[in-house]
Amino acid sequence: MSLETSPDTQPTVPAPTDPQEDLMTNAQSLPLARAVGASTPQNAETQRSAEVLKVSTRSRPSAVAGAIAGVIRENGMAEVQSIGAGATNQAIKAVAIARSYLNEEGIDIVCVPSFIDVAIDDEERTAIRLLIERR
Repeated sequence: MSLETSPDTQPTVPAPTDPQEDLMTNAQSLPLARAVGASTPQNAETQRSAEVLKVSTRSRPSAVAGAIAGVIRENGMAEVQSIGAGATNQAIKAVAIARSYLNEEGIDIVCVPSFIDVAIDDEERTAIRLLIERR
């Protein structure tokens, strides 16, 4: 399986089989995010834009890592979203692998985790958001 990309869309990972995660794959993020402990959400205009990669339990960490590394090389930052323990596990493994890919080129990255509310079928869900930036 490979990541699908086109000029008009964001990279996505292969479709999950878990119904809950399938909804995440098709979800649109709300324009406002809340970080852990934040009293008010940040305004969407003040947030830096990052490419959003959505990860499922069935995503291959090496494929996601390649996408993360590519986005970091291009934009300097990437955002990874996941819902559920399995998807979050794959996302964390992908960040570790991407770090090793980028270290070979002299690029070091950091990962800042937070929670984000996403709308899935008109229902609000809480996802894990990993903001990955150059150090």
